[in-house]
Amino acid sequence: MSPHLEIQLIAVIVAVACALPGVFLVLRRMSMMADSITHTILLGIVLAFFITHELSSPLLILGAALMGVVTVWLTEMLVRTRLLAEDAAMGIVFPLLFSIAIILITRYAGSVHLDTDSVLLGELAFAPFDRMVVAGVDIGARAIYTTGTLLFINLAAIIIFFKELKIVTFDPLLAAVLGFMPGLVHYGLMTLVSLTAVGTFQAVGSILVVTFMIGPPVTAYLLTDDLKWMLILSGLIGAANGILGYHTAALLDVSIAGSMAVMTGIAFLLVFVFAPHRGLISALRRRRNQKIQFAKMTILFHLYNYEDSEDEATRAGIDDIQTHCAGIPPLRRMS
Repeated sequence: MSPHLEIQLIAVIVAVACALPGVFLVLRRMSMMADSITHTILLGIVLAFFITHELSSPLLILGAALMGVVTVWLTEMLVRTRLLAEDAAMGIVFPLLFSIAIILITRYAGSVHLDTDSVLLGELAFAPFDRMVVAGVDIGARAIYTTGTLLFINLAAIIIFFKELKIVTFDPLLAAVLGFMPGLVHYGLMTLVSLTAVGTFQAVGSILVVTFMIGPPVTAYLLTDDLKWMLILSGLIGAANGILGYHTAALLDVSIAGSMAVMTGIAFLLVFVFAPHRGLISALRRRRNQKIQFAKMTILFHLYNYEDSEDEATRAGIDDIQTHCAGIPPLRRMS
């Protein structure tokens, strides 16, 4: 497989893997939590490295996932005090933990390959250079298998716990009454988000992880009200954005991750404007029709009142009716 195809395959796998848990973040109004987690997991990686002294240790992934859960717990603990809103709490926790990680890297791990720029921006072009070799046979880029494993885990978790996730997302009180333990489901979802973030940011960077985790689900949200279709559309939109972003980057000779993020924004903007039911144009048209309908009903109401007095109704002309309906468009515009 050529490097070009491997890069596109990695982008598609990452986009779908991020979009699936991202759907539930969007529906639970926790979109910015993805940005928070993708930055604070760096502290978990750093602390785990100080324990193992190996960048290839699986404990780094475990430490990052745990730090993601800690981020959610600290944020919710501040929100429960009712002294801070959720966005303000994230604005405190996320910079604090991320800054601690940066200080630890610069102070104690300056000679170690923990590059904060690569963590944030990533570089898909380098992914094919890290090969997976089994029994002396090169079977492809390592990122294909790591991100593919995450995609499989996310798919399996959502399929197995779809009912629980759906009920907890839309009605947590009902979920508690039915015995689904919404707190456990919530932290399970946050663990899934943390694992996805730490498993994909090495290949694409945290910025693109946030882009794929929020952009496609928000776009799909404007197109459907069905949760299953929202999951499917999110994956398809994310995959399309990844492929189109790669070809745009190749054509313009620019950053691959940046092009994919731009394509995600363009896709959202097009849907935001032209979506058949929730798009901007359809919303403006619906408001205009509602205004016209209200005007018609108001005029009919006045005509109905005139029927009580036959003489007054015969004397009333169009101008008299429009005088009573001040501010209503002329009748000829409502035909």
